Amino acid sequence: MSKIDYDLRKIRGVVFDVDGVLSPTVVPLGDDGVPRRMANVRDGYAIKLAVKKGLEIAIISGGEGDGLAERFRILGVKDVYLKAGMKKELLEEWMNRHGLKADQVAYVGDDVPDRDCMESVGLSVSPADGAADVMMIARYISPCKGGYGVARDLIEEILKAQSLWPVTDVACG
Repeated sequence: MSKIDYDLRKIRGVVFDVDGVLSPTVVPLGDDGVPRRMANVRDGYAIKLAVKKGLEIAIISGGEGDGLAERFRILGVKDVYLKAGMKKELLEEWMNRHGLKADQVAYVGDDVPDRDCMESVGLSVSPADGAADVMMIARYISPCKGGYGVARDLIEEILKAQSLWPVTDVACG
């Protein structure tokens, strides 16, 4: 049984914001003024596995950077929207293109620019350290802080509910 109060078997697509979700809210700033984001390898594994198992994954972020786009392409994410000002319009376009209904989509956001998107999908998710007003509308608050496993937490729960998470019977010890 999942810790998430939602029928995860319905989820066919997951959309992630980047800053504060897939990377921490505090990031080093390069001398060129470009944020140097961290990447969580377990989030990366989960995203890559989700793509392989057939979930539609998208990134919709106000952030930018060539390295950022490349990171998600390496993981197999085809729908990467950076410098996104109108996130809800991009979300709706993405859902239409993939034939997804609102109740089949999870959106993970952490701050005010994500609110409209979170209110437009079936499963809205916030990291444990999301902004208070975003956490108030989230259906699920991950126990993980942004950049520290939010994607892994959500994707693992979804894939387990859909019997798609790899399971081994090998005991430790």
